[in-house]
Amino acid sequence: MRAKEALDGAPAIIARTSSTESFKSLSGYKVRTLDELFSKSRNFDSLNKKLAAEVIKASRVSPVCYCVDGSVSEDEACKIILSKARDCEVLDSVSKSANAYNAGRLDKSAYTSVSAYSVSDMKSCRAACIFDIDCYLVASEVKMKLSDIFGEETDCFFIGKGAVKKIKVYEIDRQKDYDYTCAVAVQESAFLERARYDFADLEEMVRLLRAPGGCPWDRAQTSETIKNNMIEEAYELVDAIERADDDGMEEETGDVLLQAAFHSVLSEERGAFTGSDALSRVVRKLIFRHSHIFGKDKAASENEALGVWEKNKVAEKGQKTYGETLLAVPKNFPACMRAQKVGKRAAKCGFDFLSSVSASEKLWEEVHELIDKLVEEDKEGVFEEAGDVLFSAVNTCRLAGVDCEEALRAATDKFIKRFLEFEKIVSAAGRTVDEVTKDGAYFDYYWMLAKNALKEN
Repeated sequence: MRAKEALDGAPAIIARTSSTESFKSLSGYKVRTLDELFSKSRNFDSLNKKLAAEVIKASRVSPVCYCVDGSVSEDEACKIILSKARDCEVLDSVSKSANAYNAGRLDKSAYTSVSAYSVSDMKSCRAACIFDIDCYLVASEVKMKLSDIFGEETDCFFIGKGAVKKIKVYEIDRQKDYDYTCAVAVQESAFLERARYDFADLEEMVRLLRAPGGCPWDRAQTSETIKNNMIEEAYELVDAIERADDDGMEEETGDVLLQAAFHSVLSEERGAFTGSDALSRVVRKLIFRHSHIFGKDKAASENEALGVWEKNKVAEKGQKTYGETLLAVPKNFPACMRAQKVGKRAAKCGFDFLSSVSASEKLWEEVHELIDKLVEEDKEGVFEEAGDVLFSAVNTCRLAGVDCEEALRAATDKFIKRFLEFEKIVSAAGRTVDEVTKDGAYFDYYWMLAKNALKEN
C-alpha cells in the first residue's frame, strides 16, 4: 500500500526496463523506461552506472519513483543511487534470491545470494541462490563456480518461468531456455557425502577426530608431537614438484594444509589463535610487504621488488640492527640453508667477500686448517675447522649464485646413480662390491667405468 501511495503521488516514475513481467503492475501510470541504456552499454557494470546516473539526474528536477523488479538490495544500480542519495526511501519487494530459496526448499538458515553477473566474486558457502541467469554463457559461468564450491554432481534446483526442476550442477548450462527469471538454488550435502571441501571443512574434520569418541591418536597429539610432520610433508611436496608430478603435488599440498589445519585447531583449543586469525595475518602481511603494489613504494624489477619486501619485513618485525636479522634465521633450518641465509643477511651491510673467487681462497685456507687438525688428531679442532670449511663452501656457492641445498642434493643424487652403476658393473664381472672395495686398483677401475657409463666424468 505504501508503494501504491508513492506511485500515485510521484511527479516522475522511471522503470529500469519494460521487458519484465513486473512492469505490467505499472499499468495506468505515466512511466519512463530506461530500455535504451541497455543497448548503449558494453557490460552490466557500465549499464548500472548509466542507470544510476540517469535516475540521479532526473531527481535533481523533481522527486523520482524508480522501479526495479525484485529487491532493491540485489540491484547494483540501486546500490549506487543509495550511496549517493541518502534521502531515498526504499519500498522493497520479495528478492529474486528469496524466491529461489523458497522455490528450492533449502533448509539452510543462512545462504549466499548473488547475481549471476557477479558470481566470479562468490566465496565458499553452505547454501547459495544465484539469480539473473539470463543466457547460456552466464549459465556456464555459474556452473563452473558452483562446481568448484559444491561439486558438479551435487543436486540443485533450477527455477525459471514459474517452474522448478531438480538437476545436477553440471546441467545448469544444459537447459533449453534462459531469461531474467532463471535462478539456481543449491546447498551442500551432508558433511561426509560432499564432493568438495574447503579449509574450514578441513579444520572441522580435525575437530571431529579430536572430539570425545574420535580417533585416540588424533586426540593425543599436541603441536610439539606433530611438529616434524610438517617438515616431512613439506619435503614430500618439494619431491613431487621436482618430479613434475601434478597428482603427487595435489596430494602433498593437501597433506601440508592438513598440518596447518591441525596446528590451527590445537591453537584454537588453547585459546591462542584460530585458522581465520592465521589466514588474516598472512594476507595483511602480503599487503604490507608488497607496498610497491598496494602502497607508495616503486619497483620496476624483480630485484627492486625483493628489496622492498626485505625493507618492509625488517620494519614489520621491528628489527633495528643487522645482528637481529641474523638471530631471526630459524635454528632448525637445514644447516646449509641456514648458513646461506645468514651469509646473505650479513652481506646486506657490506660484510662479505668481494667475489666467489675471494671466498674460495678463504675456503682453501680453512681446508688446510682442517688438515692440520686431522694430522694432530685433535677431535675438537676437527669439529670446529670442519664447520668453518662447510661455512666457507656455502659462502663460495652463494656468491657464485648456487643454492647450496640444491647443489648438495644434486651431488648426492649423482653419487647414488654412480654407485648403482658401479654395483651393476661389478656384479656383471662376477665379483662382489665387498671384494672390489678391498682392492684399491680394481675399485678405481670399476668406479671409472661407472662414471664413463653415465657420461658424467
